Amino acid sequence: QVQLVESGGGLVQAGGSLKLSCTTSGRFFSGAAMAWYRQAPGKERELVARITSDGSMSYADSVKGRFAISRDNAKAMVNLQMDSLKPEDSAVYYCYFRFGVLNAWGQGTQVTVSS
Repeated sequence: QVQLVESGGGLVQAGGSLKLSCTTSGRFFSGAAMAWYRQAPGKERELVARITSDGSMSYADSVKGRFAISRDNAKAMVNLQMDSLKPEDSAVYYCYFRFGVLNAWGQGTQVTVSS
C-alpha cells in the first residue's frame, strides 16, 4: 500500500506563489505516474497537472504557464510550483499516485488565494 503526504499549502495573496510537495512511501515511485488534482467547494475534483514515469508533463488549460510539476525519484517526491496565483486557484489540492492497478490519494492540502 502506498501512502502520500502533501505539504506546502497555505494562504497567499493574488499574484503570489506557493510550492506544494508530496512525499510517498517510496515503493514503485520511479515507475509511477503522479498527478495533482484540486477540488473547490461545490465543484468536482479536477486534474491540475500530471507527470509520467518518463517525465512527460501535462497541465490543465487554466494553469498552463503558471504552474510547474516536477518529480524527484531519489526522494520519491513530486512537487507543484504555483506562480501568479489567482483567487480561482483556491481549493484543496490532492496528490495522486498510479502504478499499474495500484493507486492512492493524499489527504489534501488547502490553498487559499486572497484577492
